[in-house]
Amino acid sequence: MAKRRAKEFKQHKARTTSVLSNLLFAAANSPLQYPIQGFTVRPLTSTLIPGLMLHARPQKSYKVSLSVSKGVLTSGITPEGMTVRGNGETSLVLESSSLVTLNNVLAQVSYNSAVYHIHTGDLAYFDFEGHQAVFPITIKQPQVPVLYDMGTDVNSHVTVATKTFLRYPSLKRLISSIRQFYSNITVIIADDSIEPEKVTGEHIQQYIMPPAQGWFAGRNLAVSQVTTKYFLWVDDDYEFTEDTKIEKLVEIMEALPELDVVGGSVKKNQFYFTIEYEEGEEMEGGCLYRKSKGKLPPLPGFPQCFMANGVVNFFLARTDAVQKVGFDPKLQRVAHSEFFMDGLGSLMVASCSHVSIGHQPRISNKDNKDEDLYREFRRPPNSDTEFKYRLHFFKNHLKCIRFG
Repeated sequence: MAKRRAKEFKQHKARTTSVLSNLLFAAANSPLQYPIQGFTVRPLTSTLIPGLMLHARPQKSYKVSLSVSKGVLTSGITPEGMTVRGNGETSLVLESSSLVTLNNVLAQVSYNSAVYHIHTGDLAYFDFEGHQAVFPITIKQPQVPVLYDMGTDVNSHVTVATKTFLRYPSLKRLISSIRQFYSNITVIIADDSIEPEKVTGEHIQQYIMPPAQGWFAGRNLAVSQVTTKYFLWVDDDYEFTEDTKIEKLVEIMEALPELDVVGGSVKKNQFYFTIEYEEGEEMEGGCLYRKSKGKLPPLPGFPQCFMANGVVNFFLARTDAVQKVGFDPKLQRVAHSEFFMDGLGSLMVASCSHVSIGHQPRISNKDNKDEDLYREFRRPPNSDTEFKYRLHFFKNHLKCIRFG
């Protein structure tokens, strides 16, 4: 497994790293002027390099060179009294007795990537006598925006999503509580019960799955069907109350568009955690440390909220952001923090105390004919936990996980 993991990790690094992550230093008192940030080109497209210039004392001749590795350099028209070598190649040498002429030509130098890649980079080396500057070139295919045309009320902003398994009395009570406060909001149900029952009502979408596919498979299915900008995730045994104000969570997300997930509290219990990740030695893997009640800085403008890395199973999320991370369907019964582990570095998460949801009291066997069967699935064997750690070892390239 370790050998297979090493092969996969090597491919992962090839997909996710580039020369743009190299640490670069600017030399002191350099006569070279060049772009240090923000120079982005489209793949296979010639683009002028902005800001190239030489600042030098008067002398008989001025000679500069530019070199790249993943593209070619062109200088345009060569004026009289100018020497250009390597036009259209990876290395370009410019020489002139006139500093003005040299700088005019430098202002016309273009870079064109020679290979197609949607997001990579190159390093340009700019030399004059004993001075050398290195600057990054980002090669990136522009992304088409995906926008949501939001309506005027919360029903067009948010979809409620849940996953159910053998708990129809709880599910019906949840829906009834939702309708008490939000009569027209769409509710999506992913259902992997052994013998599914039809759940009826307006604005209800029930998706029947193969039996016992599990927690994360159901989450994936439910979220895949959301068409609104946001979705509110709730467990099927939760219960809306007067404190379950979806609009307040939407207000936060709209005010701070960098956020991806905002969690509330369950019965006033504000569960949240932070995750520390140490990458460790490349072949050994890294370590994750999940700290319950770990806080990050407060959320600007919202004193009841603060940043975190993970929150309780009651949260409002940006649909497209969560779809990009996804829920690993291999995790059937032992899972929650794992979604936020996979989303570390991709999802901006906050926790708020002023929006809360209730938790239904336990239902006795006489009210739920499937209670005994549900409990068998609800208490997984130790082998499920062991499988989860094997998955973390390989998929997340970890050597240890700590909980505290």
